[in-house]
Amino acid sequence: SNGINAEYGADEKEVEILAKADEEFNIEKGRLVEQEKQKIRAFYEKKEKNAELQKKIQMSNLQNQARLKLLKQRENHLDEVVANTTVKLRTITNDLGKYQGMLQGLITQGLCQLLEPNVLIQCRQKDLQLVKDVLDKALKQYTQLSGLDVDINIDEKNFLASDIAGGVQLSARDGKLMVSNTLEARLDQIVKQKIPEIRTKLYGNNPNRRFFD
Repeated sequence: SNGINAEYGADEKEVEILAKADEEFNIEKGRLVEQEKQKIRAFYEKKEKNAELQKKIQMSNLQNQARLKLLKQRENHLDEVVANTTVKLRTITNDLGKYQGMLQGLITQGLCQLLEPNVLIQCRQKDLQLVKDVLDKALKQYTQLSGLDVDINIDEKNFLASDIAGGVQLSARDGKLMVSNTLEARLDQIVKQKIPEIRTKLYGNNPNRRFFD
């Protein structure tokens, strides 16, 4: 009977060991399965986040493209306004009385900017006689404004390009000082000063604008 008991005890022990091993295996198996599940979850979460991020990037790109397109359209519109003004500017020279008065003003203004005792004036070849005709008046006006005298020469060899709209160019000290008072140069200055105002009139105020040049 002792032998049977011993054998039974050994069997019980073995069953216990097997049961424990089985339990540990199930625990380990459960842990591994959970670990895999977490990996899969993390993988899909990451994939979802990446997809969300890609979506945001795509939306942002589309918004930027739309914004750039709008800005481009606005700039084109402004360019059109300037181009139309340039065309109108060229017609001013057709009205000789008006253009002569303008030339006088441009010469006086240029002299006031230079404030030099000797000045050389350049103009288009077709404007030579007009410039000669207004020179005395421009000089008189300059002396009244500045209290200074000036010796003016007109360059009759080197004319301004014939395809410009008109106006004059004044220089002193052998070209070291120069004032470009061609109609294009004046328009360019006016456009630079007026662009913020034109933008506001065309498109309203932009709350994001910090610079107005």
